[in-house]
Amino acid sequence: MKEIDPKQTKRAAAFEMWLNAPMPMVTLFKTLDVTRLVSFSRRNKCKFNMLMCWYIGKAAAQVAEFYLLPVGDKLMQYDKIAVNTVVTTADGGINTCDIPFSEDLQAFNNDYLKLTKQVHDSCQPYEADGHMVIGTSALVGCDIDGAVNIYAGVYNNPFVIWGKYRKKLLKTVLPISFQFHHTQMDGGHAAKFLECLQNEISNIKF
Repeated sequence: MKEIDPKQTKRAAAFEMWLNAPMPMVTLFKTLDVTRLVSFSRRNKCKFNMLMCWYIGKAAAQVAEFYLLPVGDKLMQYDKIAVNTVVTTADGGINTCDIPFSEDLQAFNNDYLKLTKQVHDSCQPYEADGHMVIGTSALVGCDIDGAVNIYAGVYNNPFVIWGKYRKKLLKTVLPISFQFHHTQMDGGHAAKFLECLQNEISNIKF
């Protein structure tokens, strides 16, 4: 992670326009076809939410803007991505856990299981230092179409939210919402990310 001069990047105009905007966050909604993801999860006995986090990281890695993030009044550049998940803790509360993204699904799964257990048992968050973190929240018991997250002005990271998937006649779908800071990316970049996410899920090989 390092600070870069916004004027030397393609985000120069956006940085100037949106950094101090009262509400710089944008939210897109999309319904994913997760038929193959559900089947892969069942066949390989993998957690569905772990797979969602991995594919989110895999899709984000294909969009250069995910490696930039406004932090305070600075623009930071990263060379690593992590995906954050919310964990229920042993004391009945919740806390957050950053899972460093790896192109190796098995390695990511191992980290996911180890780190979420660590957060559950310790009741303390885990942060992946030096990573651009994509937040997620899985409301798996809720039948929702999406959500617009709060903006407190101190947390500029992109965020993906989903509820429980829905079984149709011939496929299974999952509505999601994706919130991002307009300084980091434009709507076209966000739409490309969501398209990459759908393509990755649609091309799962068993």
